[in-house]
Amino acid sequence: MENKENIRLYIADEIRDNEVYNYFKNKEGYQVVGTGTAGLQVVKDVKVMRPDFLICEVMLSEIDGFKVFETLKEEMGSECPKVIFVSSLSHSGFVSKAMKEGASYFMFKPIMPENLEERLQDLLSPNLVVDPSKVLDERIASIFISIGIPAHIKGYQFLREAVKLAVQEPNIISQITKKLYPTIAEKFQTSSSKVERGMRHAIEVAWNRGKIENINNIFGFKVYGNNEKPTNSELIALIADKMIMDG
Repeated sequence: MENKENIRLYIADEIRDNEVYNYFKNKEGYQVVGTGTAGLQVVKDVKVMRPDFLICEVMLSEIDGFKVFETLKEEMGSECPKVIFVSSLSHSGFVSKAMKEGASYFMFKPIMPENLEERLQDLLSPNLVVDPSKVLDERIASIFISIGIPAHIKGYQFLREAVKLAVQEPNIISQITKKLYPTIAEKFQTSSSKVERGMRHAIEVAWNRGKIENINNIFGFKVYGNNEKPTNSELIALIADKMIMDG
């Protein structure tokens, strides 16, 4: 017998090797009621299956995710599910458009299923207050994973903190040695030189993995060629600018 307490999800995205689908399909307290990749079919399915949440890729076939949401709002009214958009494309207008349309959230791929589950629980909580720092952390983590910076090394933590500081205070990049490194060093109780080396090592790891080229996919244009490796300040400034541009 179906558990009425289950949170019902419809995943409008490619499910092959999809970590989100694999995570939730047998997860206690959740039920994946359907999946699809063609926008018109997604609309039909959602109207019949009545999920609590639609996890929707922006780039679907037939009609895109935004049109799917627009159609569901028109045809389902107050019964339209909450929509969380996902995308591997960090187009500057995607987030603002999603929020303007009334989406509950926007997440950049690759998505950590645990983070998505946390957002689902947040959205089901009364008096929801979204923590901007948590959102920023997730967006930075998504980019770092995509470009091959592993979370278990110190440089990952240093770079994440650096991007957050650069978002809050863009001019700090011009004071990377005098202010940025020392600020991070103080937080992590280490030295500026170790912060600098840790960041450089993290970028080196990504470079050796051959994933640094994913920066070009994230930004939608060629930032680095095959033989170009970013410096600490270049990578920090690039990602921070992206965060600011995407709002």
